[in-house]
Amino acid sequence: MLKNILPRGRSRSLNRTHKIAIAGVGTLGAAAVAFTAVPASGQTTATSEAAPTAKVAYSTKQIQDVHAGVTGQLAGASQKVAAIEAKQEAAAKKATAEKKAAAKKAVSQREAKETVSRSAARTEVKKAAPKSYPNNLDGWIREARAIMKKHGIPGSYEGIHRNIMRESSGNPMAINDWDINAINGIPSKGLLQVIPPTFEAYHVAGTSKNIYDPVANIVAACNYAADKYGTMDNVDSAY
Repeated sequence: MLKNILPRGRSRSLNRTHKIAIAGVGTLGAAAVAFTAVPASGQTTATSEAAPTAKVAYSTKQIQDVHAGVTGQLAGASQKVAAIEAKQEAAAKKATAEKKAAAKKAVSQREAKETVSRSAARTEVKKAAPKSYPNNLDGWIREARAIMKKHGIPGSYEGIHRNIMRESSGNPMAINDWDINAINGIPSKGLLQVIPPTFEAYHVAGTSKNIYDPVANIVAACNYAADKYGTMDNVDSAY
């Protein structure tokens, strides 16, 4: 008790100095009690006036999960991009292949058309330009036989040649002015010595109407021989 520390016989009234001293001693005592009070566990008891700062515990678990999620999303995005690029590349290759195939087909079609065109042109040339024959006895006989074949008139090369040589010796301008026909005013003329009435009666369309024309003369004479003797091959003398 504070009263016990006062000397006896002193007045118990405290002056200003004493009050201040006592207040200071009380304050120091309270502070000492506050800082030296230790609990049984040995840990300092936290007061409301001096609360220690609590340590913050950090964990990497959530961050790892976020990192894994982001990595997975990036991997998925990369796969999608790769798939898109692969499709685009495949489409480009397909387009290129189709373009090449179309070009090749176009070339083939053009070549085919050109071939057909050339063939048609050759055919037209053949039609426009009839086969030519030499202007001699061999050529006259072969051309006459080609015309006879179209009209179904028989006669071999040998049979025609044989009779020509007997009748005119191969002279297309030959004329008989001494036989009965000549006496009657209708002499035999040409390679096969045909009289004008016979030539006119057995003339074949498409040949010259000139009795001295070698081809026209042969065709008309063979036409007449086919009608009278079956074929010029059967004629061995004047007919």
